Amino acid sequence: MPASPHGPDGVLVVDKAAGPTSHDVVSRVRRLFATRKVGHAGTLDPPASGVLLVGLGRATRLLRFLQGLEKGYEATVAFGVTTTTQDATGEVLERRPCTFGAHELHEASQELVGDIEQVPPMVSAVKVGGEPLYRAARRGEVVERAPRPVRVYELSVSG
Repeated sequence: MPASPHGPDGVLVVDKAAGPTSHDVVSRVRRLFATRKVGHAGTLDPPASGVLLVGLGRATRLLRFLQGLEKGYEATVAFGVTTTTQDATGEVLERRPCTFGAHELHEASQELVGDIEQVPPMVSAVKVGGEPLYRAARRGEVVERAPRPVRVYELSVSG
């Protein structure tokens, strides 16, 4: 990053590990670069790992343009398992045998491609009333969540 009289300017591509929040990453970058002007484009839920774009100094103005970029996700899914949090971090409530094959799974998955409405899970970093849903979930609360428009460009099943 070029030196600036106001502190560092630039965008960091951070490989966020599972566990810390996006805010935790920003706080660490603030300490490492000894600057207050740090932000991030988008949010990764705490259990998720992946790329987090972090802007420093004058480059924080670019983050709003980077936030709308297409994203890719990779997930491992356990079919027939229901948990308290709708993800692998929750307590298992129920286990049922999987009664469909790979072909049926592929066919059903294609119904999720395109513009769909998605209700964010309680363990999401989506904010309702200024608070991330996962905080309410940790307290055992359930918050009313409105469906949000989501565009799925491609969905492939492997394994």
